Amino acid sequence: MGSLGLKPIDTKTKIGPKMGVNTAKGQKKNTVVVTEPEQEPASPATRLFHTKSLNCYIIAILGCTTKINRDVIKKGLESTLVNHPRFSSISVVDEKKGARKWVKTTVNVEDHLVCPDLDPDMDSPDEFLENYTSSLTTTPLDMTKPLWEVHILNVKTSEADGVGILKLHHSIGDGISIISLILACTRKASDPEALPTIPSSNKKEKKDKAGCFSRFCYYVWFSFMLFWNTIVDVVMFLATIMFLKDTDTPMKGGAGVGDSPKRLVHRTISLDDMKLVKNALNLTINDVVMGMAQAGFSRYLNRRYGNKKGKGSSKTNNLPNNIRLRGSIVFNIRPSTGIRALAEMMEKRSKAKWGNEIGMC
Repeated sequence: MGSLGLKPIDTKTKIGPKMGVNTAKGQKKNTVVVTEPEQEPASPATRLFHTKSLNCYIIAILGCTTKINRDVIKKGLESTLVNHPRFSSISVVDEKKGARKWVKTTVNVEDHLVCPDLDPDMDSPDEFLENYTSSLTTTPLDMTKPLWEVHILNVKTSEADGVGILKLHHSIGDGISIISLILACTRKASDPEALPTIPSSNKKEKKDKAGCFSRFCYYVWFSFMLFWNTIVDVVMFLATIMFLKDTDTPMKGGAGVGDSPKRLVHRTISLDDMKLVKNALNLTINDVVMGMAQAGFSRYLNRRYGNKKGKGSSKTNNLPNNIRLRGSIVFNIRPSTGIRALAEMMEKRSKAKWGNEIGMC
């Protein structure tokens, strides 16, 4: 799905004292010309994420080592995030054409900051954070305002002294662009004027030592496998629609499961441990995460089936034969966005690549 080079939108009222029309008596009458806010058509991804069946939100949790100063956050948002076209526009539907579009509007940061009064000595602050975050999934955003909120929770958890939660609609952008944008809003503690340094990939490009014939054979084999896998995927897709169904498992949801309340539970995992596995098996971090998720699902189902059979041990295989379980995964197809371009877009209102560039399998 294509990204958009966004332009700053001028919504100022233009008054032309020299402009006028002649009345019947020959007198010149000054007129006031009011320009409508400039609008931008919504991309296919934006329209998709506003459908009833795929009305997605992004919820990001940031932990801080100190209490969060609400006034500092407000001032920072006014000088950075509010200047971004997507964070200062509302999504509306044209009544005549029925097409969705982005319309520039005036942003009052106070309407987007939520700072509840909390007991700093509460019991189970970690559980409170999970419950609070889960409750955000059941509350829709106000469509008459730009589709984002910042929640400030000054409560000490096991991992942070203050927590900030960013909730925004997925039509604003994808995960990689949002992460890059948040980093572009920050500055170094050692140099308040400098952007944070982002680690770059240190992979060295491999020199192609293969001959022309070897490359030709590789491209022929690659094309054949691409064609074959496409045919297999199409056949499996049609079979799934007609008769090939998933196995009824404790993880399979029924009708309307998408509208049921969700609970978010987070765990902190050592990135060094994940890198160790990645390097040992020559994989990517995403591969390691997917392997962990698959292993977790497998152990969960094995325990549930074991409890049904009266075998609570996780050492035995309690899963039924020929179990079929599928899930949808959304993944990024955008290269890492440079944060300097996004910082300049918010400071100087310049252009930068933006939008949703995602795939689904």
